[in-house]
Amino acid sequence: MQNIIADAKDRMAKAVSNLEKEFSKLRTGRASTSLVEDLKVDYYGTPTPIAQVASVAVPDSRTITIQPWDRNAFSDIEKAIQKSDLGLNPVNDGKMLRIIIPPLTEERRKDLVKVAKKYTEEAKVAARNVRRDANDALKKLKDVSEDEVHKAQEQVQKLTDDTVAKLDQTLQKKDKEIMEL
Repeated sequence: MQNIIADAKDRMAKAVSNLEKEFSKLRTGRASTSLVEDLKVDYYGTPTPIAQVASVAVPDSRTITIQPWDRNAFSDIEKAIQKSDLGLNPVNDGKMLRIIIPPLTEERRKDLVKVAKKYTEEAKVAARNVRRDANDALKKLKDVSEDEVHKAQEQVQKLTDDTVAKLDQTLQKKDKEIMEL
């Protein structure tokens, strides 16, 4: 029984960390390396994350710089950023690519909040699925009294409630960050 609960706890923690990872990719008014690091570049015929072909830095709150290690990668990185749905335009100065993060419009902020809410809802569904799996596994246990199973199910429910509360807190924090000017 404890193994089932420990597994549920671990899987719910992963739902929270996955949500935080998704949120790090959501664009706010600030520059962040996580916006572009995972974008795939066609590097010699292989889709490769930008972080593996260049150094990515944030010199100030509105700028991201990308310095490719290979001169031939400049145009590929530029194309990858332009094709992404980030709405960013890199400036190539021959030595590095600079991306100026424009301030977000009110409408774009509201759209980003909607996307954040969608990600949070998906994470909540994942947590509820973990709860269902754990409860099913507990019901299938032999050699355990109904009272013990009921107590374990209450533990799983409390875990689920705590996880959903964490997800909501994470959303509120991101929401505030997005709407901040």
